[in-house]
Amino acid sequence: MAEPFLVDSPDVTYSKDFIEAKYTYSTVHVCKENGVTKVRPCSTRFTFRTGRQVPRLGVMLVGWGGNNGTTVTAAVLANRLGLSWMTKTGRKTANYYGSLLQASTVCLGTGPSGDVYVPFRDLLPMVHPNDIVFDGWDISSLNLAEAMRRAEVLEWPLQEQLWPHMEKMKPRPSIYIPEFIAANQEERADNVLSGPMAQQVEQIRRDIRDFKESSGVDKVIVLWTANTERFCDIVPGLNDTADNLLRAIERGLEVSPSTLFAVASILEGCAYINGSPQNTFVPGAVELAAQRRVFIGGDDFKSGQTKLKSVLVDFLVGAGLKTKSIVSYNHLGNNDGKNLSAPQQFRSKEISKSNVVDDTVQANPVLYGPQDKPDHCVVIKYVPYVGDSKRALDEYTSEIMMGGTNTIVIHNTCEVREVPTASPGCPQGVPGWLLTPGCPQDSLLASPIILDLAILTELCQRISFRTEADPEFQGFHSVLSILAFLCKAPLVPEGSPVVNALFRQRSCIENILRYRGHPVPMGTQCHHPRAQRGAHSLAGWGTQGARGSQCPPWGVQIQGVLELEARGAQCWGWVPVAPVGPSMSW
Repeated sequence: MAEPFLVDSPDVTYSKDFIEAKYTYSTVHVCKENGVTKVRPCSTRFTFRTGRQVPRLGVMLVGWGGNNGTTVTAAVLANRLGLSWMTKTGRKTANYYGSLLQASTVCLGTGPSGDVYVPFRDLLPMVHPNDIVFDGWDISSLNLAEAMRRAEVLEWPLQEQLWPHMEKMKPRPSIYIPEFIAANQEERADNVLSGPMAQQVEQIRRDIRDFKESSGVDKVIVLWTANTERFCDIVPGLNDTADNLLRAIERGLEVSPSTLFAVASILEGCAYINGSPQNTFVPGAVELAAQRRVFIGGDDFKSGQTKLKSVLVDFLVGAGLKTKSIVSYNHLGNNDGKNLSAPQQFRSKEISKSNVVDDTVQANPVLYGPQDKPDHCVVIKYVPYVGDSKRALDEYTSEIMMGGTNTIVIHNTCEVREVPTASPGCPQGVPGWLLTPGCPQDSLLASPIILDLAILTELCQRISFRTEADPEFQGFHSVLSILAFLCKAPLVPEGSPVVNALFRQRSCIENILRYRGHPVPMGTQCHHPRAQRGAHSLAGWGTQGARGSQCPPWGVQIQGVLELEARGAQCWGWVPVAPVGPSMSW
């Protein structure tokens, strides 16, 4: 497979099967000795190896017939077929807007005409969404075309074009345990497995094997995009270890459907991603994944309001404003909203949405004491009429200088429209119109995230690394923390810190991919400060000082160690299968 670009460096080598890149990971260890805080630079030399052969990928969705499942399947089909359709505002064409990998760019470096940007997907060989093959399960028996119509997400002219393709797709019977989801979902449940719990898990395993064989895919990734479940209690002897969890399944004790799917996927060697907020990954499931060296990731798609919250609180606290109150209100009318109208299911979502600001607050002891944090209230209401059109209202109140307060109110709706304002105090020269920010339908935000989760997970399965101290190649920890950018409540290895600040999460993905094929990580701003004389640029300041390098004729680049961005990996809880150094917590 031809690469979009080649790295001309002695630290990067290409073979038929692999890209190998050597990279020195530099960080800083801080400790106290005799009352003095000491900062010690330290570094580890890595060799990263990435497989160049991109497999044929199959994705099995739990909840395939829901709004997200039908929308992401339809989107891939529409892109693969090159479809377009008319709306009242003109012709639309299929695209992957909203996908980090397909629709955003990264700065590759500096060229004769300035900074050079490439799509995220070009940093390393990745699966293209158009090539993904879908299958899955649902408690509803509707075929995908009928389910797409029920979802009311896509324009009807597009649905008509997709209908003959999607009516052939029918979800497999799914696991249904009524007490884990809202009672109002029972009317949909006409496509469910029967028999003992262990037998149902075995059927899911057979389904995975059947799909892999019948479709001819090389790999399968299983992703939960079904209803939010209530939380499970962590009970010693029930789900606290892998052995206890497997015994609980054999005995038919309390295990949630999402955990049963996780166990089946792990036993089949398939990565499993949880797109809902419940605690699918009980300790026994995490241990089982580690034993089988299978990736797991989650929790809960980070698509709209929570993504904005992680950016806005980072901005407020980073600007030195003490955010004291966050109130988030939502209403929606799709089946997700219907399920969340039940108190236990709402509680799962409330926890997921509320924890997103914790790390930003804890990182600023100037503003917040050890037990100090903002008041945080989350409200979700079910309003059938608005369908998949999710509405959100957020209010952020912060303390500012000399006892003052500042309040920011944000209203997201599903339309961009101009509304006349009745305020007589509008400043001179300012049009008397209020622009209401637009917010795409909920499933159109979640669908590209589903694709990114699957593609990133598959890529990580082809990456291994070694150090000078441990020359044997190894893979990442089974808890795949690189997915944090895409999840409301990022799953990290036990004891590792959780990072929710959105741009730190994005920098982590960008630099992790750079280490594998482009051994110089970049800062959050690609344009480097220029030297006063000559055509020099300063790429970063590091603990080891700047060092010269050979660069193209348009200038000499002085490359330092980008300490601040490299530290992202330490902050994440990125943990390898075995520890590789005193300052590493990958």
